[in-house]
Amino acid sequence: MKDATGPDRPGDDFHVFDTTLRDGAQREGINLTVADKLTIARHLDDFGVGFIEGGWPGANPRDTEFFARAQAEIDFRHAQLVAFGSTRRAGVAAADDPQVKALLDSGAPVITLVAKSHDRHVELALRTTLDENLAMIRDTVEYLRSQGRRVFLDCEHFFDGYRANPGYAKQVVRTASEAGADVVVLCDTNGGMLPAQIQAVVATVLADTGARLGVHAQDDTGCAVANTLAAVDAGATHVQCTANGYGERVGNANLFPVVAALQLKYGRQVLPEGALAEMTRISHAIAEVVNLTPATHQPYVGVSAFAHKGGLHASAIKVDPDLYQHIDPELVGNTMRMLVSDMAGRASIELKGKELGVDLGGDRDLVGRVVARVKERELAGYTYEAADASFELLLRGELEGRDRRYFRVESWRSIAETRPDGTHANEATVKLWAKGERIVATAEGNGPVNALDRALRIGLERIYPQLAQLELVDYKVRILEGKHGSESTTRVLVSTSDGKGEWSTVGVAENVIAASWQALEDACTYGLLRAGVEPQE
Repeated sequence: MKDATGPDRPGDDFHVFDTTLRDGAQREGINLTVADKLTIARHLDDFGVGFIEGGWPGANPRDTEFFARAQAEIDFRHAQLVAFGSTRRAGVAAADDPQVKALLDSGAPVITLVAKSHDRHVELALRTTLDENLAMIRDTVEYLRSQGRRVFLDCEHFFDGYRANPGYAKQVVRTASEAGADVVVLCDTNGGMLPAQIQAVVATVLADTGARLGVHAQDDTGCAVANTLAAVDAGATHVQCTANGYGERVGNANLFPVVAALQLKYGRQVLPEGALAEMTRISHAIAEVVNLTPATHQPYVGVSAFAHKGGLHASAIKVDPDLYQHIDPELVGNTMRMLVSDMAGRASIELKGKELGVDLGGDRDLVGRVVARVKERELAGYTYEAADASFELLLRGELEGRDRRYFRVESWRSIAETRPDGTHANEATVKLWAKGERIVATAEGNGPVNALDRALRIGLERIYPQLAQLELVDYKVRILEGKHGSESTTRVLVSTSDGKGEWSTVGVAENVIAASWQALEDACTYGLLRAGVEPQE
């Protein structure tokens, strides 16, 4: 592991401190292996955060192993590794406390200690006196400093403690700072504070103690990012966040909107040059590691963060994208997207066509026909904002004056059978015409839709070998509002991959199999279009 004081590290005047591997891992549904933690640490270091809190060495074998392997396997270019633990136990010298020793044994150059700053927590949770709590903080910070470690102190439940006993809460801050803690972090552990409250308390504590302050905000009121920035406004120079806002309960302050705001809105260079443009990629990569779908509507990095649906928006964006976007998406590695729906106007269609590489040539009649067709189809239940491939086929069909066809369907059927022994069988048969040849193909599958998908591609692969690369990767069904009593319309969205990219298609019908067939037919047609195959009919 590179020396933590290496020249590639960001300056020390402002800290971006990431606690995804410790606090973020407490989110329900996240269970990180050591390999996962090492991968995320590399991503965070690539992003350029100043500090990566790796976990609590000694508390569990996984975190202990992580620190050992991180030092041996990761050459940190930007970040310093941080070990997390608590102050010594009451009545025990810091030098004799096993968990303090485990912090030193981790080899981390920086240690974050958590300490009680709420008087009731000291008396009820620690079951010790207020004076002994201060002694525990002082002894542990001084001991770790004497061993050559940099120390940050997290004041747990600080804002609630400040409200109950402001004098004692500030005494905790002074004690830690005077003992040698580089930063004293004020934690909104319950996540119940609001920005104005955070700003007022941080400003007062800073003025009264002179300590260097940081902030750690939970998101229980939905204000963690705003609370973090309010603390910065009040003078905090250390922000603790997690990637994608992961964390216990509803999560922590989200690293990505915090650093984007600091750089793009506050003008603070808190990341290495060029790192902000990697933000969307890093966010999605970490989501993949923790096995959670990236939040589509997350600020800055979500796929919908710069997606425009309303026709009024599209008209303005055609003139100047800045009219409806607060930043250029490329600054954070994202892209603008135009969504096509029944809200679409001419500008939406023209911009979407440009995005898909289809030149509409300024043909107002053509654009008008596409707008009318989209509105008609969406009224019937189709949705094109999530099915770009189906929309491109519609667009090209209007442009070329006919639907793009590589094959013609004579008929199809799908049979689901329950056998006497309780097992199930699904079989589909399709009858097609392609290149003047009649094709009949039958296939089995693990469901009626899978059987149809296989039969369609088996039938066509001899004539169009490009279809052998296709794979159905996602399948969604939605039952739309019923129109005649118990009758209803079904919409199916299918995502398909050719190993190089993915595309989505839509089908709508009165039953799920027919809707699925439409989506599958579009998926194969679009796959051949992507492969550069010329239509035969």
